[in-house]
Amino acid sequence: MRESWANPAGGPAGGGVGGAVGAGSDLHLDLGGPGGLRACLMRALRDAVRTGRLAPGTRLPSSRSLAADLGVARNTVADAYAELVAEGWLTARQGSGTRVAPRAEPAAPTAPAGPPGARPTAPRRPPGPAAPARTPPRILHDLRSGRPDVSAFPRAAWLTSARRALTAAPSAALGYDDPRGRPELRRALAGYLSRARGVRADPERIVVCAGFARGLALLGEVLGTTVAVESYGLWIHRDLLTRAGARTVPLPVDDRGADVSALYTAGARAALLTPAHQYPTGVPLHPDRRTAAVDWARATGGVVLEDDYDGEFRYDRRPVGVLQDLDPERVVYLGTTSKSLAPGLRLGWMVVPEALLGPVLAVRRETAETCGVLDQLTLADFLASGAYDRHVRAMRLRYRRRRDQLVAALAEHAPAVRVTGIAAGLHAVLELPPGAEEPVLEAARRAGVALEGLARFRHPAAPEPGPGCSGPGRDALVVGYGTPPEHGFSPAVEALCAVLRGALG
Repeated sequence: MRESWANPAGGPAGGGVGGAVGAGSDLHLDLGGPGGLRACLMRALRDAVRTGRLAPGTRLPSSRSLAADLGVARNTVADAYAELVAEGWLTARQGSGTRVAPRAEPAAPTAPAGPPGARPTAPRRPPGPAAPARTPPRILHDLRSGRPDVSAFPRAAWLTSARRALTAAPSAALGYDDPRGRPELRRALAGYLSRARGVRADPERIVVCAGFARGLALLGEVLGTTVAVESYGLWIHRDLLTRAGARTVPLPVDDRGADVSALYTAGARAALLTPAHQYPTGVPLHPDRRTAAVDWARATGGVVLEDDYDGEFRYDRRPVGVLQDLDPERVVYLGTTSKSLAPGLRLGWMVVPEALLGPVLAVRRETAETCGVLDQLTLADFLASGAYDRHVRAMRLRYRRRRDQLVAALAEHAPAVRVTGIAAGLHAVLELPPGAEEPVLEAARRAGVALEGLARFRHPAAPEPGPGCSGPGRDALVVGYGTPPEHGFSPAVEALCAVLRGALG
């Protein structure tokens, strides 16, 4: 059997309905079977067309190029092409090259032939009526939480930083990377985090990772222990920890944030907290509880994982400093560009205590896991040039206007709904009358409005809050006002208000 990949050097690439193979492209052919080279070549081309590997309109390599690749006379290929043109498999036109004929489509599979003389039978149908396919509801307005307005990504400024970073990058930067990430980015992050968030950040102890989720999974693998998580939080994070070998136990959440006093009885050696803006209830961790969380870590040898997921977006209160500043050796600080820039960048970072740095880097070396160097260098320039600060300030104003518009619209059209958790972040919590969460969500689905209920965020092992509790209510919506593009936000708010009016009366 002879197999060949047509990969001639040079020659114009062709185009066509089914894409281009052309003179400089690869074409895999299996030339096995009986007969001479011409017969084998014709059979291989027919099979490629019949099975759909060569789509109608695809341009084939020139006879000279394919002959050179196969190591045969050019006339062998030219004759095979000519005969396939005569048979209708290919077409040949001056200036357009040789292409797969438009009508040469893959043959439909046929049922195996029965015994001689047998009458053809109709294909068997499954018993009973076929169940209609369930079409997911169309999303007209996306108000799910935890998502920024990606249409506002600063493309021009990012491109400027990318060009500048790539021009300045040493050739060595394109080789295998330090498991901590590029030093240019770690230095830029150390300066920014210290200035803007109050983090005590040594560049040598910053580890760049592919977003917050990947950093959390890495820590779960290193810790391999029971992790206390807030009773209301993102289920994806709980799942990541579980898959990494950790067990999660819930901490109660009330109007002062997570009740960290429960850490002493939870049997956990680590705690995942959102101190600046609890997700999704929106309350900051009370100062007494911030101190208590660090005291617990010191007393038990535990570690706090601080998720500062939207610390840059604050509106009606002074900035809340990071928990890590209280004890950098007991708190792992985690941040990301997912909310400030775009989730698709997949860039995050951890500021790791000295005791954990070695184990974290050991896991990264074993997996050879790094982030894209060019994106790291671009973000480093983006931070150092001040473009990141300018973008965050602009988005802070945009999101604040959206929040104010949402609150005003709800006050006018759904006055029975209490709005909470709006001092910072990209979402609001809409407290509903008892028993209203599921009916509102169903009405929203029918109207094409993507929403999330607060119950979805509750830890499976957390007790359902009773009436009159001081923490999260039994029925509420978590409404993200960052997701829609600018032109779509007002219609989304109008649609939400219509859903609430219809469902709540």
